[in-house]
Parts: sequence; structure tokens; C-alpha cells
Amino acid sequence: MRRFTVIILTLIVLLLIPAPAVFSQAASADDKVNLVFAGDILLDGFVGDQIAKYGVNFPFAKVAPVLKKADIAFANLETPVSVRGKVAEKTFAFRSKPTALAGLNYAGIDGVTVANNHILDFGQDAMLDTLVHLDKYKIGHTGAGKNINEAFRPFTQTVKGKKIAMLGVSRVLSSPSWYAGKNRPGAASAYTPEPLMSAIQKSAKENDYTIVYIHWNNEFKDYPENYARKLAKQMIDSGADIIIGAHSHCLMGIEYYKHKPIYYSLGNFVFNRSTRGGDKTLHSMLVNFEISDSGVNGRITPVKIIGGQPNFMGEAYNKDTINRMNQLSFNARVAANGAVSEKL
Repeated sequence: MRRFTVIILTLIVLLLIPAPAVFSQAASADDKVNLVFAGDILLDGFVGDQIAKYGVNFPFAKVAPVLKKADIAFANLETPVSVRGKVAEKTFAFRSKPTALAGLNYAGIDGVTVANNHILDFGQDAMLDTLVHLDKYKIGHTGAGKNINEAFRPFTQTVKGKKIAMLGVSRVLSSPSWYAGKNRPGAASAYTPEPLMSAIQKSAKENDYTIVYIHWNNEFKDYPENYARKLAKQMIDSGADIIIGAHSHCLMGIEYYKHKPIYYSLGNFVFNRSTRGGDKTLHSMLVNFEISDSGVNGRITPVKIIGGQPNFMGEAYNKDTINRMNQLSFNARVAANGAVSEKL
């Protein structure tokens, strides 16, 4: 009888012991959200010629496997997509064929910001066509619309129970006529604090994470303008969790504010070779974020643009890019494996 009692007590103890840690670790791994961000995408000019020769998937052929693995892949679409419109009077004006958007589908790109200095290159009709075509190809978008409310509406997606929002805005627009208004189609302007800060605050209340993808700074410069560093901090104070920048066509550094990351520029991604910016416009990177209950972890993956096509490179190129990012960054450090951390 005593032996039987011992067996019963042993079974009770075993039932009360928590499940092995391996099971809880596996569950937490499943709960992690993986985001990937890329820089400027242009589907016109030289890249357009490559698409005509080799097909819509060609620009993304080398990077698609990585982009497809992310829960959300997001980039800056630096062109209107339309067959309509009148060209604007400016030095560089782009317009891409609607069918080229199938390449973004192939690459696994879930959404884009269209808030930039090219979205109205062929006027309001072409800009509005762009949004229609993006919808047709089931590519999310933010940063422009038929009025100011639409322009400042973030692209949102719920992943593993977490609500993620991307808000596209631009502080590089050709004229005030490009700004979205109460009854005017246009882009989401970041030239003034409002309605930008209110849009961020609203998103922060409605979503678990808000990422602002902003067009800003000067072309071909290595460091952000003073206004950009100030604006980034204001956006984080308003509730933004991550800031991603574009427009310079080259890489810029990383800064942390209130333990939140600011990537001032990811550079080009799918783009024509620049005769003005030199070779540094060919150096790019993907930024990967892993979101979990323990916080947000960032990691960069160096990329080089060859013939309009982003390519992953070897150890020497990756090392050079990481060294460059460490030189350009403020209070951030990039490890040899690309992991980004704050210098405390």
C-alpha cells in the first residue's frame, strides 16, 4: 500500500511540473513578426528597358527569396504607374507601365509608400491611376490619395495578433500644389508638423507598432540635415516606433532616440545608375526587424545594384558596407553579422 501511495504522489508531482522550456521557446518563436524594408524602386528608364527585355520579375530575381520570407515586405515606389498624364516641367520625370507591378508581386512586396518627389511627375490623374493599379495587384500603399485624409492613411496589416502600420510621408515635393488637401489629390506632406504628428498619434493609438517611411534630406549626401534629425525625434515623441528614410539615393547612418531606431536612408534598391551620385548610389541594404514581446531587433543585409538589379554579395562587400554604416551612424553599432544595436 505504501509503494502504491508513493507512485501516486510521484505522478501528481510530474503533472504539476511546468512543460519543458523548449516548448515555450518554440511557441515564442512562432509569435515573432519579421518585417523587411527596402529602398527606392523605379520601374522606368534603364530598369524599364531591362523589364522589356527580360520580363517583370527580372529586377527582383536575386532578392525575391529573402523578401518572400518576411511577414511584411515594404519599399518606396519612386514612380507613378500609369499610361495617362502630362509630364511635369522638371529635370527628371518618371512613369512606369502598370504591368511592371507584377514584379513586386513576384518579389513578395506587400506594400509601398508613394509619398515622394516623383509620384506627381505626370499629374494627378497618373497619381490616382497608380493607386488603382496597386489595388489591382493587391499591393498595399500609403502616402498619397484623392484628399488629405487618404494621403495620411497608413497601410496596416495584422500579423500574429500584432497590428502593424506603415505611414508614408514626404518632405521633398516639387511644389505646394503636390500636397494633398481637403479636396485636392496629392501626397502626404511632412513640411509642417500637422497633420503629420496627429496622424502618427492616431496610428499609435490604433496599432501596436507604427513605422514612418519618409522621403527627406538631400540627394547624394552622406549625413542627414539637422531638420531631419529633429523631425525624427518629434515623430518618435508622437508615437512612431521606427523611422525609415529615403531620397538621398545612397546609404545614410542609423540613430536611436528613446531606444527607437532611425534609419536615415536605405539608398536605392531597384534603380537606374546615377551619373551624378557615382558608385555609392549602387550600394544598398535591406533592413530586417524582428518584433517580439522582448522588443524590436534590427539587422541589415548589404545589397549591391548591378544593372538595375539588387544582388546579395560576398563577405568582402558585406564587411565594407557594415564598416561604412558604422562610420555614418550616430549612437548605433552594426555587428559583423549585420545586427544593429544602440550604443548605451
